Amino acid sequence: MRDIAVFSGSAHPELAEEICDQLEVPLLPSRLARFANDCLEVQLQANVRERDVFLIQPLVPPTQDHLVELLMMIDAARGASASRITAVIPHYAYARSDKKDAPRISIGGRLVADLLVAAGASRVLAMALHSPQVHGFFSVPVDHLHALRELARHFQGYDLSNTVVVSPDLGNAKEAAAFARLLGVPVATGAKQRFSDDRVEISAIIGEVADRDVIVLDDEIARGTTTIELLKHLRQRGVRTIRIACTHGLFTAGAVDRLAEEPGVEEIVCTNTVPISKEKRIPKLTVISVAPALAEAMRRIHNGESVSVLFG
Repeated sequence: MRDIAVFSGSAHPELAEEICDQLEVPLLPSRLARFANDCLEVQLQANVRERDVFLIQPLVPPTQDHLVELLMMIDAARGASASRITAVIPHYAYARSDKKDAPRISIGGRLVADLLVAAGASRVLAMALHSPQVHGFFSVPVDHLHALRELARHFQGYDLSNTVVVSPDLGNAKEAAAFARLLGVPVATGAKQRFSDDRVEISAIIGEVADRDVIVLDDEIARGTTTIELLKHLRQRGVRTIRIACTHGLFTAGAVDRLAEEPGVEEIVCTNTVPISKEKRIPKLTVISVAPALAEAMRRIHNGESVSVLFG
């Protein structure tokens, strides 16, 4: 791994440190400055000439600042003659903007993909993209990981004899079914309609959930609006206990506290693809690290080995 060079943006340096510990390589320094006119400047403070460069930066709030910082890091690496530049984006926030579902709106997922490639990214490593078609927005190779195994490993410690996995909507049903197979339990799904960012309606639940322990699985929880709406319907169906799992635990606007206060919720599980602040780390929240999975993918990319075998 001597030709590898790993840098972190300011979004989640703790995850980058953990990844580097797994790889047994140093996290190289970088400098971020903000000028009086609010413009950013980035400097990579280590030699990257003819090296395999990995830039770790999830797109989390302030998302636009972190995106521009990542673009500048990529540009700096390209200008310093890096042999290959991989943008490691554990949370690709613009994956939600994947289609034109209203007149005269931009498709942010595709635009940001074009920006990353234009800046000089040779490859992208992402985790749990909200929409699978976002993978195709990139004109460079994309390694798309998921955290289902890490989440399943946690729940395998419970008695699952009367458990069902529930997806909040049909769009996440495929991942929920794969998760249920890992646990050896059945799956159910909600029929959801979204009217705005903070207003959703679930008209039905497809599958048997009455008198069952349920694990609600979603890829991302931000405000928690969808999950709270789903929990209301699950309680009406007479479920026993509720656990909530997601890959990206953004938990904006006090969402984790609201979810924890919902009747029947025993545990909330997420990964560390995004930083979880101290005030969000309540007793009911369990945070699972994806650093080993990301580090192994980075090692395989660097050594020219298959990444797909990680899902075998």
